[in-house]
Amino acid sequence: MSVSFHNPDQYMASLRTIIAQGRKRIGLLVGAGAPAGMARADGSRPLIPAVAGLTDQVLAAIAPIYAVQILGLKGDLERHDIETLLSRIRSLSSVIGKTKVHGLDGDGYKKMAEAICAEIGGIVKVRLPANQTPYSELVSWITGAPRAHAVEIFTTNYDLLFEEAFERAKAPYFDGFTGAREAFFDPASVSSDQLLPRWTRLWKVHGSLGWKANEEGEVVRTGQYDATHLIFPEHLKYDQTQKAPYSALLERLRTFLTIEDTLLISIGFSYADAHITDRISEALDANPAASVFAFQFQNLDKEVYAAKLASRRSNFSVYARDKAVVSGVAAEWKAPRDLPTKDWGPIRDSYWSAPSGGTNGGFKLGAIEDFTRFFASSRSPQAFDVPAASETPSVSSSSNVA
Repeated sequence: MSVSFHNPDQYMASLRTIIAQGRKRIGLLVGAGAPAGMARADGSRPLIPAVAGLTDQVLAAIAPIYAVQILGLKGDLERHDIETLLSRIRSLSSVIGKTKVHGLDGDGYKKMAEAICAEIGGIVKVRLPANQTPYSELVSWITGAPRAHAVEIFTTNYDLLFEEAFERAKAPYFDGFTGAREAFFDPASVSSDQLLPRWTRLWKVHGSLGWKANEEGEVVRTGQYDATHLIFPEHLKYDQTQKAPYSALLERLRTFLTIEDTLLISIGFSYADAHITDRISEALDANPAASVFAFQFQNLDKEVYAAKLASRRSNFSVYARDKAVVSGVAAEWKAPRDLPTKDWGPIRDSYWSAPSGGTNGGFKLGAIEDFTRFFASSRSPQAFDVPAASETPSVSSSSNVA
């Protein structure tokens, strides 16, 4: 009987070489799971909660005023996360007028939505710890090699952690805005590649702290931590992404993946966000020379959205803790007993934890801290002492077992 498996050494050796050299066009897609996997300065976790934790904190904060509405809305909805609730609240605020639903009229729900956004802004308004962080390690990787193409970071997060990490390192970046007092969005610069490659592109596709609408209704960047006017949850994105700057930023994601021989690597992103996932899928279908590697924190059976996309797109690979889907083939990880080279042990330890005694093991790079350390250390001397493998880690390994 033939049993397929995936060899993590093969894939990570190739990826390690690619990210060390600075020649390939590389993008990063960073979701809410990234800061949720980080520690605070005192060692507690998370630095910023993921959706479930965010929901609990926001609802607890507004419950003294809106307990009746929270209970009523939960009864109306199948899903009770803060993004679904806020989507319904915004819809009610725009359509019911003076009619009351669960005790509030349209204006009341508008104020409730504003209270929720203010709470979200307060929760994600955190600073990076003073010590080394995953964000500083990513910046170290970006600035550690001369690059033929700028690294492009697409993030759904509202926080300013990337901005802080770049500024600490005195590393230039461009986020689509230009100006000083109220920086304005410049879509022409977003769509072009005229800036030098040393300028990282930072695309905040779901908006950001520091964004607001000015008197003309245009989105501007203020530089303030408490500007949460344009924080929109993903369930509103089909409407909101038709407006600038969101439409231009999502178009940039699609354009990036239509360029030949590009690689997008995601971390902390579940692919449940349909308006982003659909654009990625369409671009990969149109450009078979592009690739996406999705590094997922959980076992494959929990990463249903990413696994579904990988089953349809051979140039979309999922690297979960227990299994991988590569070239459309889902199979368990299996690290060979023997190391590919005598010095490979420390390198394997950076991405692989051997299961033993019933404890969790397997592929580790779905965790943000392991992921960024792998990138930051890719230019160590061992990075070039690798086993033979194809340049792009997209071919499955197999073993015949009787």
